[in-house]
Amino acid sequence: MAEHTTAGSFGASEPDTDSPAVGRDHPGRHRDYEGRHRAEASSLSVWATAQSTGPVQRRGRYVPESVKHPARMLPAIAAHAIAAYTQPGDLVLDPMCGIGTTLVEAVHAGRDAFGIEYEPQWSNIADANIRHAHDQGASGRASVIRGDATRLMSLVPTALNGQVALVVTSPPYGPTVHGLVRPGEHGVVKYDDRYNDGEDRGNLAYRDLTGLTDGFAQILRGCTTLLRPGGAVVVTARPWRKRGELVDLPSAVIAAGLRAGLVPTERCVALLAAVRHGQLVARPSFFQLQQVRKARTSGVPMHLIAHEDVLIFTKTRTPEDGSGVVA
Repeated sequence: MAEHTTAGSFGASEPDTDSPAVGRDHPGRHRDYEGRHRAEASSLSVWATAQSTGPVQRRGRYVPESVKHPARMLPAIAAHAIAAYTQPGDLVLDPMCGIGTTLVEAVHAGRDAFGIEYEPQWSNIADANIRHAHDQGASGRASVIRGDATRLMSLVPTALNGQVALVVTSPPYGPTVHGLVRPGEHGVVKYDDRYNDGEDRGNLAYRDLTGLTDGFAQILRGCTTLLRPGGAVVVTARPWRKRGELVDLPSAVIAAGLRAGLVPTERCVALLAAVRHGQLVARPSFFQLQQVRKARTSGVPMHLIAHEDVLIFTKTRTPEDGSGVVA
């Protein structure tokens, strides 16, 4: 059973599905806007989303506990996607919302939003971040549903089918990621590097690449049902190395999207480095630097990661739909 938690009025456990704010649908206006903004978004395939560091982007905008999440999306990435693919009043979804980055950026931009989060710790922080956004004057409404996003359609009211303008999300990179570091008695100590304490392995992060792709395809299939005509799905992903072998997560995400009935339409780059005087200024973590230095010492010409892939999908249409992508 999903547990709905609210911060603001949208998405309460018994939502007012007659309210015009739940899934506003303005087909004619949206199509005009959609064509203009998709053209603008397509003309800029490199998103300058790290002109300031992650901590600077979150400072004052998110509650301090947000730093505990091991894999936070840069707020500027979510904000860019929302600005490019939606307009005020639209409905935004993040089916793996973590600390609520997508939701916070949506409500600050005057959009409504809801998210799904499996881990209670992160959904509680997401709720706090939404309340904090409203305290700062954010005009959009948002809520978090606790539950397993692979069963998305059992968690979300059917009244929202076909109402979501944009999905923004990112799959997990495994149960252990970089996290934070501090000096210890025997060197550097890593902490806040896990999604949970390891007792509950239902999180998608504990699956291998095949299982992750299968689960993510299930999530995207639910998102496809919730998307309105002309809606977009934006997924950020990057490859990583496991025992020296490259794990191509972006290609796995594209395969999952195709299986879910989505059509890949754009592949962009969201910079994790700043642009200064025509040059990239890397913003690596301690562990990224450590890995690159070790690799180069052993003769492997590894470089710092400077971007995430941004994969954009649209919903498959049938000829009867009258517009958009035709399967």
